[in-house]
Amino acid sequence: MRNLKLIIEYDGTAYHGWQWQPNGITIQQVLEEIIATITQAHSKLISSGRTDAGVHALNQVAHFRTASRISLYNLRRAMNSMLPHDIVVKEISEVDDDFHARYSVKSKVYMYRIYNNPVRTALWRNRAWHIYDELDLEAMKTALKLIEGTHDFSSFCGANDDAKTHVRRIISTDICIEAPRMIIITIEANGFLRYMVRNIVGTLADVGRGRIVPADFFELLQYRDRTKAGVTAPPQGLFLKEVRY
Repeated sequence: MRNLKLIIEYDGTAYHGWQWQPNGITIQQVLEEIIATITQAHSKLISSGRTDAGVHALNQVAHFRTASRISLYNLRRAMNSMLPHDIVVKEISEVDDDFHARYSVKSKVYMYRIYNNPVRTALWRNRAWHIYDELDLEAMKTALKLIEGTHDFSSFCGANDDAKTHVRRIISTDICIEAPRMIIITIEANGFLRYMVRNIVGTLADVGRGRIVPADFFELLQYRDRTKAGVTAPPQGLFLKEVRY
């Protein structure tokens, strides 16, 4: 059996997230069905983690085991010829048996896009959160830096998150302007809770609007109460940028 590692890019707009769902098509489902067609055997594709409906990935990592001897070049070529236009396998490599796309992860990097302009965008409507109000970028940068380090992120997790612990370590953060009116928020952590990035960004928007000050943003961590933080930012602005091993 070979252990094959895939690096995958996808636009999550049309999908119900990564993981198989009974009520809608998912990224995992599409990929597994194509792998089965090519190799003539079912293989479970394990990713570095689930992305939610509407969320995108620049470099999602997944692995599967197969007895197929198809060359890596031909396998990638065959998969990409069969995949829909919004999913592409960028790389395939053979890795050691002990490599696990989820359990071997050391950190992940997520990126969130905010289109900050009074006029809505047509081209970025499925890849950014449109905020009309002028945002104070410096205040947002100050607030985000305050939550670097190891903390309990209960205030920024999903309401029904079932993780054993809500303690995570944020390794680095950054906010910059990539293009006119496009704000890019980047967060690297040793792990993320469900909706964690979107809840952080939603609360950061309150800082940017002047509804709360950076010190209030940090204080929200101490409450460990999701109801104290801001709204959940919409999924279309979120991208899994990189998985580090």
